[in-house]
Amino acid sequence: MKVGIDQLSFYTPRYFLPLEVLARQRGVDYAKFAVGLGQEQMGVTPPDEDIVTLAANAAEPLVRDGGAGIDLLLFATESGIDQSKAAGLFVHGLMGLPAECRVAEIKEACYGGTVALQMAAAMVMRRPASRALVIASDIARYDLASPGEPTQGCGAVAMLVTANPRILALDPEVGLHAEDVMDFWRPNYRDEALVDGKYSTRLYLGTVEKAFARYAQASGRSIDDLARCCYHLPFTNIARKAHERLLKLRGRAEIGPGEVDAAVVEALGYNRRTGNSYCASLYQSLACLLDQCEDDLSERRVGLFSYGSGSMGEFFSGVVQPEYRQHLLREQHKRMLAERSELTYQEYEDMFQMKVPQDGWDYVFAQYRTGPFRFGGITGHKRRYERAA
Repeated sequence: MKVGIDQLSFYTPRYFLPLEVLARQRGVDYAKFAVGLGQEQMGVTPPDEDIVTLAANAAEPLVRDGGAGIDLLLFATESGIDQSKAAGLFVHGLMGLPAECRVAEIKEACYGGTVALQMAAAMVMRRPASRALVIASDIARYDLASPGEPTQGCGAVAMLVTANPRILALDPEVGLHAEDVMDFWRPNYRDEALVDGKYSTRLYLGTVEKAFARYAQASGRSIDDLARCCYHLPFTNIARKAHERLLKLRGRAEIGPGEVDAAVVEALGYNRRTGNSYCASLYQSLACLLDQCEDDLSERRVGLFSYGSGSMGEFFSGVVQPEYRQHLLREQHKRMLAERSELTYQEYEDMFQMKVPQDGWDYVFAQYRTGPFRFGGITGHKRRYERAA
């Protein structure tokens, strides 16, 4: 029985900052961002959007067409809003999902979306009539003027996981690598993450080698058996570095001109424009590949690498299903990105500084441009979500 992704939707806020503007403000060469990192823009959340609204806005197109049958909702994030209540329960209420539905929140840095996907697939394998909604939603924040600032971003991806999926059937073989390290972290008392960038990049590249080696051993496949590869993207150029590493593992001294880009470049376009979305990043890359690839990927195998700092890595794969293009939300994604509003540097900094108050008072948040759902405010220490006017 095939199990995997039946539908796939991604959402990013209606505001963005061009990194050319940030480069001028910081007095650095724009090429450091556009060429060195492979980033052009960063998505920016207004005060009335958070991980719940990002998630609900990503899920709305999927749930609108059949939420009644969903009996599992897994919400993956490292931008948690409550130490007790799962963010997924807010989404459960906004979506009007059935009461007979398991809901939980999952955390392991940027890897959370993958363990949620694998757990959902395992449940569907046990109960083939079930349908699971997996959501990965995050807001990447670093201190202003820090090295991590140009990699900031935000977004959410929602995936409907079913038997006999229409988009991607997951393979059972995986390669895993776990290691207790401190390359990236965010203590409870901070809104902004801390990262040792060079160290984290080395760990990422070392982990992709180890995880792929275990995947290859379990599956009997080589990198040449994968038509395309998608990678977790804290910045898009890391996909090129990772894929070059895996190509070198074949033992060939030479890598052909364009061989790396041929495998990864079609999956990078959305992330270049939204910035890092942590748990959602890998699946935003998958959405971009399926939406933008001119070749017909039907019946072809795609590799995926998920990395979460701290650290956890997984290499896995899936087979693209026949007629998958009929079930993509390509035009919706294209329109959403085209209709975003460009911010000035001052507008970006103002939004960045508008943190959710922690003084215990009640607040009502002004309405900005959002998707169908917004964060209305706080009353009696309770977050209020509503449909946008």
